[in-house]
Amino acid sequence: MATIKNLEQLVQDLKDKPSRKVAIAAGHDPNTIAAAGRAASENIADVTLVGDADRINVLCKEFGLDAGVFTVVDEKDVLAAGAKAVKMVRSKEADVLMKGLIATSDYMKLILNKEEGLLPAGNVLSHVTVLELPAYSKSHNKLLFVADVAILPLPDVDTKEQILGYCVQAANSFGVENPRAAILAATEKVSPRMQATVDAAELKRRNQAGEITGCIVDGPLALDVALSPEACKIKGLDSPVNGSADILVFPNIESGNVFYKSSTLLSGARLAAAVVGTSAPCVLTSRADDEESKFLSIAMGCRLVD
Repeated sequence: MATIKNLEQLVQDLKDKPSRKVAIAAGHDPNTIAAAGRAASENIADVTLVGDADRINVLCKEFGLDAGVFTVVDEKDVLAAGAKAVKMVRSKEADVLMKGLIATSDYMKLILNKEEGLLPAGNVLSHVTVLELPAYSKSHNKLLFVADVAILPLPDVDTKEQILGYCVQAANSFGVENPRAAILAATEKVSPRMQATVDAAELKRRNQAGEITGCIVDGPLALDVALSPEACKIKGLDSPVNGSADILVFPNIESGNVFYKSSTLLSGARLAAAVVGTSAPCVLTSRADDEESKFLSIAMGCRLVD
């Protein structure tokens, strides 16, 4: 499998493969329909909008979209529409779930429902973002897989191991073999006063002991030595990641979320993101995400399908 090194390559690669089926919960959302219409028109996904059919037709006219590119399941009640979309994924009628005009809290409750949801027993729900950062793409010609920026507030070391596993799976699906993973902290020195450094050192130990496989793990690492070989040289740091990380695992949601938003707002990063740990990829985008990010997240969800 050729390694996907940018998000445009992701889109082009999907065009050459069979379309995946995407069910959008409460699909009468104007911010989602345009992205979904693009995915359907470019043969990346077969999209089913579960929502208010009248509203969907109005929105399609507003956006100049042919409503015929979608399958529409008329359900005007938002919660019922969400439940029907989840059921489609659970029954394998669809491969990917996406949030439409349904509250995030309700969307997550449907996914987490023990009897009718999409989270297998024993799995941790997490969120993986793929970032195409202009500077990093220029210097390293690769994407960054980062987690968790949206769901888990303060993961312990075992949860971080699961997060790392999800990132490795995502990187593998993009053709990245044996990815380099940086477990982030504020310093490279282990201190019992900084739990992030202790956790990072333990994940490194597990990797070296063969308890964590399929990747190269180092930590604790500050962000500069995770992403810059020059910083490693200046600091005299001998690291197997060596300033060329494929994966960043954050110590908490605050650091992850700030990095995510700084990357997009200040660095011009393009992104795709999905909820993982579930039996099928679940696209959960921010209300502030633009159409392109939603479109690319649909593409990522399709890529992550087993």
